[in-house]
Amino acid sequence: MNKYIQKTLNFLKQEHLDYLLVNSTNEFLVEYNDLQKNSRYFLTGFSGSTGEALVSQDKIYLFVDGRYHAQADLEVDKNDIDVIKLQVSDNMLDAICEKVKNNSTFAICSKKISQSKYEYIKNKLNDKNVDVKLYKNDIIINSGNNIPQKIQEIKLSDTGKTTKEKISEISENLKDNEAVIVTNLEDLSYIYNIRNFNKQHSCSVEGKAVITKKDDSLFKDETLNSFEVYIRNLKNYNFITDKNSVSAYDFSILTEIGTCTNKIITSKNIKTHQEIEHYKKAFNKTDKAILATRDYINQNSNLSEYDIKIELEKNFKKYGAISQSFDSIVAIDENSAVVHYTFPSKEKILKEGSIVLIDCGGYYEGGLATDTTRVFVKGQASDEKKKIYTTVLKAFLKSIKADKFNCGNDIDNIAREFLSNNSPEGYIFNHGLGHGIGINVHETPPRLGVKSEESLYKLKDNMCFTIEPGLYKQNNFGIRLENSCYLKDNKINAFTKIGFEKSLIDYKLLDEQEILWLNEFGVI
Repeated sequence: MNKYIQKTLNFLKQEHLDYLLVNSTNEFLVEYNDLQKNSRYFLTGFSGSTGEALVSQDKIYLFVDGRYHAQADLEVDKNDIDVIKLQVSDNMLDAICEKVKNNSTFAICSKKISQSKYEYIKNKLNDKNVDVKLYKNDIIINSGNNIPQKIQEIKLSDTGKTTKEKISEISENLKDNEAVIVTNLEDLSYIYNIRNFNKQHSCSVEGKAVITKKDDSLFKDETLNSFEVYIRNLKNYNFITDKNSVSAYDFSILTEIGTCTNKIITSKNIKTHQEIEHYKKAFNKTDKAILATRDYINQNSNLSEYDIKIELEKNFKKYGAISQSFDSIVAIDENSAVVHYTFPSKEKILKEGSIVLIDCGGYYEGGLATDTTRVFVKGQASDEKKKIYTTVLKAFLKSIKADKFNCGNDIDNIAREFLSNNSPEGYIFNHGLGHGIGINVHETPPRLGVKSEESLYKLKDNMCFTIEPGLYKQNNFGIRLENSCYLKDNKINAFTKIGFEKSLIDYKLLDEQEILWLNEFGVI
């Protein structure tokens, strides 16, 4: 039992609590949190980007979605942690609440959970007569001081809108006693056309903003501590924010001194013409970095996962990337069945007949994240690998060539139904078909997944998203093929121009229409 588990159990006893929810995020509610600021990581040892822990006096549960089933098994101590493996249609908050007993007490750190999630849990547990308590501070770790940000302004030629124009769009319909509260870091970075390229796997600026009818105030670095004081001086205001991104702590301040309305406040999900053009250039550079890495694989022997990742990220820099948009995945053979495999081994060697899955992306001067996945083979592939690769390719082609859809769920259904009916025994598709891309590599809306509020959101022109079907068999291998795309006139257009691996395709499994579609994308 590690010291963080013991510390948590002592806290439960001291405060007379039955449960404590331990989140993976920081006080800005980011997806990709630095592990040194991730309480759930210190508690459980699990390093995945998402997943929550529930601590009781006699059990600790770690809840992970399908991307992390295998990784959680590898990283946690099963003597201390019970891993709850959620399926694609499962809701994590529902699963957490199901473990909570009637008439108990349940604690949450108010700075590390969104208001919407807090309300969901509170309403769900109300039927069980559970007393939900909010604590201001994280009891596991102290967040510590943040490193000063290296903030860079994005050129108008890459954004298409000035900060003044974006703020005007938000403020023009406000009343004199209304204020928009911006706590989502991507919204903040979008509105002010700024990025922090000094961060790892993210370029969003850490801060908060207040926009009123007459002016706006941006709080970051040394001025961030004055945000709460500033808010408390806005007496009798109607605050407008997004419950999905504002913390329960900040929301409590807003409602303590005024009223609060929930709605989406920016148009960052609808890219401008300039952003689309920047994306085309950025993906061209990403394509070159991946193809150069494929050449490196083909021209060298005895390469490890670690060797390939180092070469991949060197090639990203060679072709203009400022940084990686997420921690690159380089997974050989059985490791490719771990959907978010992020610890490339120096011992895992690419051999004759091996496959390597590469999932990667970068940030360039326009500050938008790229994201592409390809699978390559060293030498000749087995018939099984060809069959799985081709099956995933067919699902990809059917999805990206869809012509009748209204929302992301419609496209996800196309791939999911096909793979459900055609996947060889033991292979599963256990994640969503795709996600939005933008300042963050995962942006919502849109979302291409099983039915949910986000996946039912209507797709609109200039929304950008990935299509990435996959099939995985634990301890064997996995195949995922991903193109990033944008929507124009209800047609899906690919940013990614890399063709598909010819030596992994079994053409006998493709029909005439699929071959025509494949010819549009090309093979390598």
